[in-house]
Amino acid sequence: MHIQIGYDIEIGVSAPTALIYMLQVHPSREGDLVGRENITLSPPLRTDHYLDAFDNHCARVQVPQGVSSVRLRNRAVVYDTGWADPVDYGAQQCAAADLPVPTLMYVLPSRYCEVDSELLPFAWNQFGNTPPGWHRVQAICDWVHNHLQFDYQRARATRTALDGYREGYGVCRDFTHLAITLCRCMNIPARYVTGYLGDIGIPPVPYPMDFSAWFEVWLGDRWYTFDARHNTPRIGRVVIARGRDAADVPITMVFGANSLQRFEVTTEEVFLEMAA
Repeated sequence: MHIQIGYDIEIGVSAPTALIYMLQVHPSREGDLVGRENITLSPPLRTDHYLDAFDNHCARVQVPQGVSSVRLRNRAVVYDTGWADPVDYGAQQCAAADLPVPTLMYVLPSRYCEVDSELLPFAWNQFGNTPPGWHRVQAICDWVHNHLQFDYQRARATRTALDGYREGYGVCRDFTHLAITLCRCMNIPARYVTGYLGDIGIPPVPYPMDFSAWFEVWLGDRWYTFDARHNTPRIGRVVIARGRDAADVPITMVFGANSLQRFEVTTEEVFLEMAA
């Protein structure tokens, strides 16, 4: 199957500044692009492209005096297998002493994931008797899915996992942060993922299309996808970036005062004509 992805984002600025965006398909999915991404910047501005510490594509835009807004647009088509997220009930949890060194950063606290908080004793009381491995992670997803109420109108960029736990509502990033934190409390490496996830294979949802957040855990010898917000295997995830939490993977970040003037995201299945 093929998925059309894209966005139209415009940000207002009031002074010379710099803007960082993380809006390209992750290097792990570049080989699935049909052609290439078509990112345009209005007005055309000097841009420095680089890979960050997590191997995500990033770009820094220099915004000079006299520019009042920056508009980012993209359209691309990605090939996808059309398979739902893999499920492996036999995936085993590694003992902390046996975890691969690169995964250790994903069991530590991070900005939005307060492992060293009241969530640590709660996690062990709530999930300590669940079978370790896949079933424990699924139990965490089930609990988070039922504990948090999805509320698009009450989204807040500063809400942490502990805030979400106490407040009982949030958006996909809040479901993800809470699930990641509870996994880390149980010594399961968990990392944050942001990307495209359209309404493919499910009934349309009554919310504007947006980028989505989910997470991956290390079980056995690989990373597996989980999603506490939807809590069911989904079709058509297209990864943009991975990190410890949302602080590592901002879609855009402006150094100074700014305002969001336009935000449209496209993620939908398309049917390409076969070449003769």
